[in-house]
Amino acid sequence: MRPAVGRLRERRDFLRVAAGGKRGVTPGLILQARPRPAAVPSTGRLPRVGLTASRKVGGAVERNRARRRLRGLVQEIMPSHAAPENDYVLVARRATVTRPYAALRGDLQAALRRCGAWRPRESEEL
Repeated sequence: MRPAVGRLRERRDFLRVAAGGKRGVTPGLILQARPRPAAVPSTGRLPRVGLTASRKVGGAVERNRARRRLRGLVQEIMPSHAAPENDYVLVARRATVTRPYAALRGDLQAALRRCGAWRPRESEEL
């Protein structure tokens, strides 16, 4: 089975996205987006996503829960709605752990729109 999104793994990629990208700040998360440089090997038509949760979110249990929730959102929304030519970093906030999942889904959709990276499905364009 093919992954639905690529992953950002190296610190320099996270820093590059944060340094010059667009930001979408919502109550449940922060989304940073930046076009992928031409020098980076292509992952095909998949967006690349990195997740991060600092100690501000809470202890290890809360940070892991926040990352799991963000990972679920990424798998649900990003393959069909995120611009594939971009790299994204999702930053967990304290509210990520307790916010209702439906509200987090709306937060990610709103953040993608603010960053100009939202792509509607073909059935939504009609």
